[in-house]
Amino acid sequence: MRPDASKLENSCPIQAEIEVLMDKKELRAATSLAAVFSVRMLGLFMIYPVFATFARRIPGANPYTIGLALGIYGLTQGLLQMPFGVLSDRLGRKVMIVLGLTLFGLGSAVAASAHTIDGMIWGRALQGAGPVGAVVLATVGDLTSEEHRTQAMALIGMTIGLSFLVAIVAGPVLGAWVGISGIFWFMAALAVLGIAITLFIVPTPRHLRVHRDAEAVPAMIGSTLRNTELLRLDFGIFALHAMLTASFLVVPVVLAGTLGMKTRTEWQVYLPALLLSVVVMVPAILVGERLRRMKVVLVAAVAGLAVSQFMLAAGAGHKWVLLAAITLFFTAFNVMEASLPSLVTQIAPAASKGTATGVYSSSQFLGIFVGGLAGGWIHQRLGAVAVFESAGTVALLWLLVAATMRRPSYLTSRIVRIASVVDSGRLSARLLEVPGVAEAVVVPEEGVAYLKVDSRRFDRKQAETVAGGVAAPAS
Repeated sequence: MRPDASKLENSCPIQAEIEVLMDKKELRAATSLAAVFSVRMLGLFMIYPVFATFARRIPGANPYTIGLALGIYGLTQGLLQMPFGVLSDRLGRKVMIVLGLTLFGLGSAVAASAHTIDGMIWGRALQGAGPVGAVVLATVGDLTSEEHRTQAMALIGMTIGLSFLVAIVAGPVLGAWVGISGIFWFMAALAVLGIAITLFIVPTPRHLRVHRDAEAVPAMIGSTLRNTELLRLDFGIFALHAMLTASFLVVPVVLAGTLGMKTRTEWQVYLPALLLSVVVMVPAILVGERLRRMKVVLVAAVAGLAVSQFMLAAGAGHKWVLLAAITLFFTAFNVMEASLPSLVTQIAPAASKGTATGVYSSSQFLGIFVGGLAGGWIHQRLGAVAVFESAGTVALLWLLVAATMRRPSYLTSRIVRIASVVDSGRLSARLLEVPGVAEAVVVPEEGVAYLKVDSRRFDRKQAETVAGGVAAPAS
């Protein structure tokens, strides 16, 4: 049953749009899973702007070990992300989400209780050993219909973005109040909250199925890694988060040295920079998508990242150069965070979108690890300016990779149900005759056909008619 229009008029516009498209059960699943994602990511992002400042006071800490402690979370997260998703197909979605959040909570407690930098490193590694992202997305596939899955994924994506904005501003305020150990205890509390949401609010899937559009399929990893266009995007997200992690190892030091800022006042820099970045990001993405010029937006954002890093290297001692560089960095960063996932789904073959997304996500976390490790080492050996110069060099390399990528096809993914017994080859051929369909992969064991379509021309009703009307004779 559709929600009453009078009720929608008093709700949030985004929520209202989602409610129109999803039924109550699907909306509950999407919002509760988004909440699980957000409570976990909130704490993780919150540590970024304050970790380097507070970790210097821990016995045994130096720039290299601080970078290792900040980044090692990404190593265990990146390596275990897809295995957790595969295990959830056998052991259950909620079981793996609760296990992941438990490990995250235990790691937070270890880090909060650490009296040496080595203890902090072990705690951060344990935090990352409980990745739940792939499992959450697989659960979305179990609990939402094919036609509503994109909206559920979009809601989760918006939640992650909002968590980042809130965390970067709130981290310095909370850190000044409770210290680094207090933030880690806060993370542990968020893990408990996430477990409660999972157990008592997230619906339990009746059937566990493999959703090629939402989770990684091990057999498809090889072909995904051989797709050079997807590898360009994987390198991009790797480089982006490597730069983010390395930069936050030294930006707090620069803020203190140039502006005389203490931890509790750093939000006064981050908040206006983030707000301005959103003001620029939204129209850039909208115009790029509408005019089908996303490659231009992508290349411009990468160039902005490179410029911001060299501005930090050359003019970090000057107030206005520093503020302009930080604002430019966040603007380019947010543009990339919003556009790269969309490009992955556009470029990925119809039946391997979930696998492509899984490899992309693992690349992001491995970038966090390399950024922390390399940034810490460079900071210790060569100084803060060298960190910015190195990050700028990585951005220039990425600029070359981005500039030589193919123009995106602007195809979107669609799923249609098929007859229980089908001639796969014949049905694929018939689906390719439907207006707007560029690719069709029929998977009889899943009861669906995965399509890549031009949304401006796609005739969904005709596709559904064809999918349900072409059946092979039972033998």
